[in-house]
Amino acid sequence: MKCTQTATNPNVGDADARTGKHCVTLIPGDGIGPEVTEAVRRVLSAANAPIEWEIAEAGRNVFEAGVASGVPRETIDSINRTRAVLKGPLETPVGHGGKSANVTLRKMFEAFGNIRPVRQLPQIRTPYSGRKIDFVVIRENVEDLYAGIEHGQTPDVAQCLKLISTKGCDKISRLAFNLARSEGRRSVHVATKANIMKKTEGMMKRVFEQVARDYPDIKPKHVLIDNCAHQLVVHPEQFEVIVTTNMNGDIISDLASGLVGGLGLAPSANIGHEVAIFEPVHGSAPDIAGMDRANPTAMLLSAVLMLRFLGEGAVADEVEAALLVTLSDGCGFTLDVADGRPVLGTRAFADTIIRNLGRRPEGWVPRAHASLAIPAQAERVVFAPAAKQEVVGIDLFTAFDGSAATLGRKLEQLAGGSGFRLKMISNRGTQVYPDRGNRTDCVDHWRCRFVLDQAAPTVPFEKISLLVNRFEAAGIGWMHIEKLNRYDGEDAFTKAQGED
Repeated sequence: MKCTQTATNPNVGDADARTGKHCVTLIPGDGIGPEVTEAVRRVLSAANAPIEWEIAEAGRNVFEAGVASGVPRETIDSINRTRAVLKGPLETPVGHGGKSANVTLRKMFEAFGNIRPVRQLPQIRTPYSGRKIDFVVIRENVEDLYAGIEHGQTPDVAQCLKLISTKGCDKISRLAFNLARSEGRRSVHVATKANIMKKTEGMMKRVFEQVARDYPDIKPKHVLIDNCAHQLVVHPEQFEVIVTTNMNGDIISDLASGLVGGLGLAPSANIGHEVAIFEPVHGSAPDIAGMDRANPTAMLLSAVLMLRFLGEGAVADEVEAALLVTLSDGCGFTLDVADGRPVLGTRAFADTIIRNLGRRPEGWVPRAHASLAIPAQAERVVFAPAAKQEVVGIDLFTAFDGSAATLGRKLEQLAGGSGFRLKMISNRGTQVYPDRGNRTDCVDHWRCRFVLDQAAPTVPFEKISLLVNRFEAAGIGWMHIEKLNRYDGEDAFTKAQGED
């Protein structure tokens, strides 16, 4: 069913002037998705939430119907109309098959910021109970390794490109600082692996530190991602907001949910410039689908995030309070968090929440939630242009079944008179030629670094082609070429381990 209105400005959250309702695309999802979705619809209806639903489809059934993305055209059209989505969990093929429909939706609508609140809930027993955990993980949501650009370089070696942009780092950093302000928080940690990946993760750190200058009221902090994981386990109370790159955020946000009871309690918001997608973090749990055992809490808290985003803070507070009263009373829990206490099914748990609408939990201090400012979308594509650009050489990736010494001697001969000089060869990131005395267990994938006799603004394709043609004539396969750029006098590439 299509809604009767079209959203015009989802960042403000205006309701339709004729109906007073917000039009929202509802994707029930796979496995337990339809059960938790229906539970949430009933709770929101009982709370008189001003929502008009437009039902759409994505995930398993769509994959099986032959749509490789898992997202049909009708669903895309619905989201373009409503610009707000409440979505159940979707199944994704693991290790084979099509792309994740979840990732497809986030990337198609540039939902660049994933927001994961982590707050202790009443009567949920964990090793951290009573420690008043209350922080938010903000994960960049569309680039990094999740760009999904993978290639089989040889039959035995595959690569995945880690793409990090200044624009992406700027937007996610600003979103983190804006959220801190909207919730009255005083600090933001950026978690990176900038000590190892200096160009990609290092960019996240550098841009975050630049953005922080615009937020003098909030203290910026840096933590290495591995130490962040450690600190989350030993002292999670120190964090208020953590912002990080896509893969890092995926991992530590799941870790964080484990501190407060698990994925069944973990909501999320995927925020874009024009579209926002709200969804529980947990999977589709097909093993318990249709058994009335699923926990609807994560889905309901995702709906609470959605209501606040749409400007319906009073209804959001009422629904959240009813859930917290239900947990505080301790009269029944879903099986995943019951821990020996009375168990309620999905429907009965939702019924109890509905009966508790209008009540407020004792001792619960609601956090302030001011309107969240969404960073503006930059009109320009080039976000931080360089005043001077030079090419100093190329990395040519080859397939070779032999020793580093044999390959190195061949390539030195092939490079003669080409304008390039072989500087080094690396194997899985470690220099193996010229020999540095290491004992690398090599594979058939080699990075061959050639430097130009003289740096230049560009390198004619004919010059590169000459070198590649010599490779092919010598029976040496190659996969791809990377230019070695230098921007404003700084090398835009890293050295191999052991490279001078």
